[in-house]
Amino acid sequence: MTDTTSQFDSTLIDIDAAEPAAWSAATWFAVLSMAATSFALVSAEFLPAGLLTPMASDLGISEGTAGQVVTATASVGAVTALLSNVLIGRLNRKAVLVGLSALAIGSNILAALATDFWLLLLGRAGLGVALSGFWALSVAVVARLVGANATGRGMAIVTLGVSLATIAAPSMGALISDWLGWRSAMAMTAGLAALAMLLQLLSLPTLPASASNSLSDVLRLTRRRAVQLGMLAILLLMTGHFAGSVYVRPFLEQVTLLETWPIALALLGFGIASVIGNIAGGRMADADIRVALMATAALMAFATLALVLWGAHIVVAFSFAMLWGFAFGMAPVVLPTNLSRGAPDALEAVGSLMVVSFQVAISIGAVFGGYAVDNYGATGPLILTAVLAASTVALALLQPRG
Repeated sequence: MTDTTSQFDSTLIDIDAAEPAAWSAATWFAVLSMAATSFALVSAEFLPAGLLTPMASDLGISEGTAGQVVTATASVGAVTALLSNVLIGRLNRKAVLVGLSALAIGSNILAALATDFWLLLLGRAGLGVALSGFWALSVAVVARLVGANATGRGMAIVTLGVSLATIAAPSMGALISDWLGWRSAMAMTAGLAALAMLLQLLSLPTLPASASNSLSDVLRLTRRRAVQLGMLAILLLMTGHFAGSVYVRPFLEQVTLLETWPIALALLGFGIASVIGNIAGGRMADADIRVALMATAALMAFATLALVLWGAHIVVAFSFAMLWGFAFGMAPVVLPTNLSRGAPDALEAVGSLMVVSFQVAISIGAVFGGYAVDNYGATGPLILTAVLAASTVALALLQPRG
């Protein structure tokens, strides 16, 4: 295999270089390989949502127990994120990314072949390691590929894989499960990871480690005010989103009084809008990250508040569900880019803090969202989303422009 390092010399590996007028074919290929990896990993992460019933029946466990495979992935990911950049030391980052894809292949195969719940759980834990390691490195690698001034655009393409996977994985898994069985659906994600690994091998340049991080180096970054604000923005906005988004279906059932098929249509619209938001978020993040953060949070706050106030009307419910999806699509681009601006000299270490912040936000959001719906009904979680998103707008005002 040809070493492609020479194609990425100077401007492409220098993260301080100005954005080139146009990316070369090699740059596009490398960034798209990262997007393919995000699609493969997130597809595997969300696949169980469409497989719980046949999986539980085959393994002789309850659906609630089967659902813990998702919890296992997230929990292991949160713990691993803090240590990932410490453990990889000065290994070549291309080799690490390829190794993480190989781990995802093995983990998905183990899950597909699992004869009991504990083997399934072990396979999902391995996937959690692969996910957290990939996302912890993603911003730093993308910045080295495209330049710091185009990081938002690069991350928009990478996280486009996330948006597509969250739309496709649950339904795709359910269809394949009904046709060939849940194990075949799990094996399919191993195939996706293998394709991503091949693309990485062919397209990524050699990426020598620029630094070796210790845990103290990672934690020391939390003393920086810009990093603190960036982590807080993730915690506020994503806690709000995950507190409310889980309960969109009950809201549409109880408040808008929709049947199953129009609810599915509304959720599809949410997903399509998130893909568009992903692209818009990348352009805004590169232009002015402070404005991008304010816009993302303000749109989410407005959309969820409008749903609470006027969501009984079908057209309003559909329109503002899509606006919420658009804002959510912007968030995975804007929030990491915003955090990375607080530590441009330590992108790998700050990547660990980014993954931890997202995982903690998901966990907190699930807890508070459940409390809100139990005590205040279907509108409770959406009110919480609006309040936390509005708080993020206020937080963005404290950040410097740029």
